[in-house]
Amino acid sequence: MSRGGRNTKIHTLVDGLGNPLAFMLSSGADHDSTHAVSLLQQINIEESNILGDKAYGAKAIREYTTSQDASYTIPPKENCDTPWPVDWYTYKERHLIECFFQKLKWFRRIFTRYDKLDSSFLAFVYIGAISILLK
Repeated sequence: MSRGGRNTKIHTLVDGLGNPLAFMLSSGADHDSTHAVSLLQQINIEESNILGDKAYGAKAIREYTTSQDASYTIPPKENCDTPWPVDWYTYKERHLIECFFQKLKWFRRIFTRYDKLDSSFLAFVYIGAISILLK
């Protein structure tokens, strides 16, 4: 929880090269997995492989992914009753999202959240992503 100030999470999808595909903002108190399906609905995931960490192993996310003729590589949580198999070799490619966020941190305005409005903040996230793509 934040003690004052603005607290916003940036949810992002990247492709197999680490290029951003979609963005979404949410409250900092929201769990990451609650917005995953709505973020996945922004793009066509047919015949894709969705990679995510354990936080994205919710049944709703996995069911949506398979209903769109896509596969997923998401490890189950430790307390999962019925764990599913994971291709750990493919899972290693999840670092691409972390690398994208590291590049986005180059833009001080984004990660210090100077903007008061979500719309202007998201606009600068897009500008930062475009700048990363052009480099």
